Amino acid sequence: MLVRAALLSLLAPLPALAVTLDMPSNATMTTETVVEVGSYAMPTGSWTPEGLPVLNGTGQVRQQAWRIQSPGLTTQQLLGPLQKQLDAQGFEALFSCTSDACGGFDFRFGTDVLPAPDMHVDLGDFRYFAAQRVDGDSVELLSLFASRSSAAGFVQVMRVGAAESAPVTEAQAPAVRATAPVAVGGLAQALEEKGRFILSDLTFETGSAQLGEDVFASLQSLAEYLVDHPDRTVALVGHTDSVGSLEGNVALSKRRAGSVLERLVSAWDVPRRQLEADGVGYLTPIATNLTEEGRDLNRRVEVIMTSTQN
Repeated sequence: MLVRAALLSLLAPLPALAVTLDMPSNATMTTETVVEVGSYAMPTGSWTPEGLPVLNGTGQVRQQAWRIQSPGLTTQQLLGPLQKQLDAQGFEALFSCTSDACGGFDFRFGTDVLPAPDMHVDLGDFRYFAAQRVDGDSVELLSLFASRSSAAGFVQVMRVGAAESAPVTEAQAPAVRATAPVAVGGLAQALEEKGRFILSDLTFETGSAQLGEDVFASLQSLAEYLVDHPDRTVALVGHTDSVGSLEGNVALSKRRAGSVLERLVSAWDVPRRQLEADGVGYLTPIATNLTEEGRDLNRRVEVIMTSTQN
């Protein structure tokens, strides 16, 4: 009866979404983050050793976590009504999966999920759904992620597209444009097996150490990994291209790594004892500095595992 009551109860709307979704009346939004101009790499397939296929979108990024006070609901019962609402509003389903079929641990830590306690994820019992809505040249990307604890169900809603609160101009929040899927490897597996991982989605202003204000999926995955593994320690190592002097580039790369460290501490409460930051300038390129594409790849921050015991 509890499950039936939850599904048939008076519905309360999700606030401030361009798409109107209804959650059960016993649902409470635990947190919401909004980035006016950001990016989201939305998974569109299961994790494999070759990486995680994603669809990249830019625009206003809105991320919400909801707690549904009903321990009897399955993840399918949590997402099923929301998927039907999206279908009725013109969204096209792109991909859905559950737990092991998604890729389990690697999928969970390869995508952007709000941290506990706002969003609880049981690695053996979660469900994911991705959809898009196309209007001319603009695209809305929206994903749902559901899991549950013994006491409640949890749903994350993540949407990227044009801002909803005011008429949108290109300068305010450009419409999201989907790009071809790219491979994003599992951070946790890379650290455990190879000892390193490139935080490839970070953005810095040219010549600046100031980290952008986006909600970077790689940083959130790293933060969650470190919080879940308090015995692990890592070094954040900054790298630059070869434009400029070695001394100047070493200093810049150190400041960039330090900026990433501070974001992990301030935004995700990662203990400082698990982190250190340094920079090596242009001394360890991963591509040629003779092309702009190569220089873009060389400007990066890597995570290096420094723990020596399991």
